[in-house]
Amino acid sequence: MRNRLPKFVAFVLLFFMDSCIEPFSPPEVNSIENHLVVDGFLNVGQDTSRIELRRTQNVNQTAGPIIETGAEMSVEAESGEINAFTESKPGLYVLPPRQYSMSGKYRLRIKTRDAKEYLSDFVEVSVTPAIDSLTTKFDSFQDAMIFYVNAHDTQGKVQFYRWKFEETWEYRAAYQTAIEVIDKKYVGRQIDINHCWGNQKSGSILLGTTIKLSSDIIKDLPLFKVPVSTNKLYMKYSVLVKQYGLSRPAFEYWTSLSKTTQGTGTLFDPQPSQVTGNIKSTTNGQDLVFGYFSASTEETKRLTITPRLGRNPTCMMPDTFDVVCNPMSSRQCGLETTSLLIAYAGLRGEFLLGSPSECTDCRTQGGTLQKPSYW
Repeated sequence: MRNRLPKFVAFVLLFFMDSCIEPFSPPEVNSIENHLVVDGFLNVGQDTSRIELRRTQNVNQTAGPIIETGAEMSVEAESGEINAFTESKPGLYVLPPRQYSMSGKYRLRIKTRDAKEYLSDFVEVSVTPAIDSLTTKFDSFQDAMIFYVNAHDTQGKVQFYRWKFEETWEYRAAYQTAIEVIDKKYVGRQIDINHCWGNQKSGSILLGTTIKLSSDIIKDLPLFKVPVSTNKLYMKYSVLVKQYGLSRPAFEYWTSLSKTTQGTGTLFDPQPSQVTGNIKSTTNGQDLVFGYFSASTEETKRLTITPRLGRNPTCMMPDTFDVVCNPMSSRQCGLETTSLLIAYAGLRGEFLLGSPSECTDCRTQGGTLQKPSYW
């Protein structure tokens, strides 16, 4: 029966996102202690290595993540070479690209401001195979565009994979605002605030393995989906997919973590303390550390599509404002309103049409006016 299997067999996808993208946060613990979270890897390719340090929070806390600043961080080669990271912004530590030995082993050392030290195990370098292609297929039942990844490793050395992606989409606000008020005067708006680009990074843990297959081939693996209801597909949509080869221990860590972060919170779910990775405290054996240090190359591929799926943005009907302020009028004056002005109206242009910023300023939806360089 084994020989009758198709040559290209889709391997098991350990996670397939069936809802909108949700932000990923490290596992939280039911205690007052704030354990260190290490998020990142050593990029032995041509890009900068980025590692974030944060602290865990109690499950009842609603504040933003606790950033770990002022730490000393370095990566050590088994051969003795040491390279130090620098803190580029609070909690983010970077190391510019340099030459690494693909046959070497590396470990991470962290010393926090309170003199606590953390050290990872030595890890081997995983050379990530290239992404062959990214493809799409519209699923009418889910009313969503499904994105697939294809790749293969001719040497068969990498059998465990992880993916991340970053999506960008073009969109517009419902109404174009052509007039603004400056120094109590109506002037033409100089900056177009109707046209934006949204951006979002994946938060889900996407893993796959070919360990049970006869060859290391990824064929049409469903990676994620974009529902039409998000309206991201209405104009132009682009996604950058990042692929990482993993060792078996790293794969097992991310698998356990995905089960933890996606659990229902019952007593039968795996607890965060079970997913502590390969980083340990050298000063206190009881001090837990969440995260897994690995070293690998990164492979990327971008796909841009214009499917025209979705609907034209809509909003409430515009309000009418007086051009000349009149205390006897029932209408608000255009010079005094907080609404953004769309255009003149009336037979003699004696009125103005205006609407709240959520209908006229695309930035209220989280996007930016800056057109991406790859657009």
